[in-house]
Amino acid sequence: MLIDIVFIAAAYLLGSISFAVVVSHAMGLPDPHSYGSGNPGSTNVLRTGNKTAAALTLLGDGLKGFIAVWVALHFQASLNLAAWTIPAVAFAVFLGHILPVFHRFKGGKGVATAAGIVFALHWPLALGLVVVWLILAIGFKISSLAALAAALCMIVGMFYFFGSSLISWTMVAITLLLIWRHKDNIERLLKGKESKIRS
Repeated sequence: MLIDIVFIAAAYLLGSISFAVVVSHAMGLPDPHSYGSGNPGSTNVLRTGNKTAAALTLLGDGLKGFIAVWVALHFQASLNLAAWTIPAVAFAVFLGHILPVFHRFKGGKGVATAAGIVFALHWPLALGLVVVWLILAIGFKISSLAALAAALCMIVGMFYFFGSSLISWTMVAITLLLIWRHKDNIERLLKGKESKIRS
């Protein structure tokens, strides 16, 4: 039980590292909380015009989701981790991203971190979701729309590959939180006022 708690706590702390803030600070850019949407994510960082910073933010936020779940999966047998530990780790790293203890609980929307989690759980599904995101993002040039559509497709994919399992329902919870974090975007989408991806 103790080792399971350690993995979950470590996942939350890893998730709490905001790469938008870390990368921006390292590259001499303003705090992402201080401009645009105020969201510490790659889309907002891109508003600075620094594509490298945005890409590094996307990569970092995705990797933390992947690493937390992959490490738990890798050591599950040797450390005799409980069956519920993997779903708990997935939820914890996502929760850390949207409510980070290191940044006064002002986190991102969770798209990249959720993608990283799915890559660790089932990479072919994750690749399919990336294709869905790309098609919609290129077609409509609206990041939030592409992300929400991919998240909904992710739920279908999880239940297809994992059935009605704890990990599938955990990903439902993650998707609901992701949708909640996009509530302002959804309002703007309904009004036709959502901003588009800059070229």
